[in-house]
Amino acid sequence: MRRTIADPETMHAFGLEMAGLLRAGDLMVLTGPLGAGKTTFTRGLGEGLRVRGAVTSPTFVLARTHPSTIGGPPLVHVDAYRLSSAMELDDLDIDFARSIVVVEWGRGLLEGITESWLDMEIERPLGASQADPDADVDDAVALDLPEPRTVTVTGHGPRWQDGLGFRSDPAGPDEPVHA
Repeated sequence: MRRTIADPETMHAFGLEMAGLLRAGDLMVLTGPLGAGKTTFTRGLGEGLRVRGAVTSPTFVLARTHPSTIGGPPLVHVDAYRLSSAMELDDLDIDFARSIVVVEWGRGLLEGITESWLDMEIERPLGASQADPDADVDDAVALDLPEPRTVTVTGHGPRWQDGLGFRSDPAGPDEPVHA
């Protein structure tokens, strides 16, 4: 599934939309440059799942668990940027089976943790502004720039073999992507 995201509000709304598709045991791996909108997406996802607590970047704590306020599965938001192996991720003792888990920078660390997952890549147009990698800011700050992103969500494994169940771009044609 490929979609153009015009601004931070649309990225947040996409997270809200994805919340309706996810259930306990689902894993999403988010990939994109600093300031691409990974945390903004996850904030919308958390709102859609009706979790407790502000969804912020887990950069310095590695993982944050947000319990549901309505009896649903918790949202576990992980920043794997500083992790070098799947064993380090395993040391975080995440309950993948009972949670919805979103991992930023997790590509290459999560293969084999579960048989099905969603891979979401956020791309900026060539020459777009980039967040300063040395700055201590949430990626939502850089997302405030009105630059479109292209988001590609690819389903892996049996859970996603029939696709995601919604249109890629509400204003355009479906573009299903399967691994």
